[in-house]
Amino acid sequence: MTLAYFGIESSGLNLTIDLLILFVVVLYLALIYWTYADARRRIFDPMLIGCATAASLFPFVGTIVYMILRPPEYLEDVRERDLEMQAAEARLHELDHGLCPHCDYRVERDFIRCPSCLRKLKERCVSCSRPLDQAWTICPYCETEVAGATAAARRTRRRRASTESDLTDPGRPFASEEDAAGEETATLGPSGTGRASRPGGRPRPIS
Repeated sequence: MTLAYFGIESSGLNLTIDLLILFVVVLYLALIYWTYADARRRIFDPMLIGCATAASLFPFVGTIVYMILRPPEYLEDVRERDLEMQAAEARLHELDHGLCPHCDYRVERDFIRCPSCLRKLKERCVSCSRPLDQAWTICPYCETEVAGATAAARRTRRRRASTESDLTDPGRPFASEEDAAGEETATLGPSGTGRASRPGGRPRPIS
């Protein structure tokens, strides 16, 4: 014998009603589990997780209320954001601070001398007295040229240009008198005295 709903004895209609009731029960249990799992991902306090799960026992209404009141972020997203903020703060701290190359004491970017070993770390601009980096050729604050850095940069450019010209023209003689002087080689004669050969071919005794 089949159970008749609302006095209806049609087997097909009763089967449809049975399937609908089964679907509602499965949906109700799934909402309870979903509320519990979602609360664990969003709420840190176990007591609040239990309250959210208990509220979902009220059919459909408890789950809807939980969806309205639940935290907007997952706990993993909150931890990831905190880690990113800590990493950004650490990078900013590293940019503002460094280590002394002589004693490894922590110094800031605008330090002229190390407060631990008293070694000089940077030079001051002759115009605005701001601390200058060793790689700077001009002061970025007042646009004053750094004398030592400018001369070093010019020597580097001149040396690079002479090297490139020698590579492009292998048969070319030395580009400057300094290069010619640097290529003088010392040789020892039969008597054991040292002599140096010049590019012109005339030997010059070495003092």
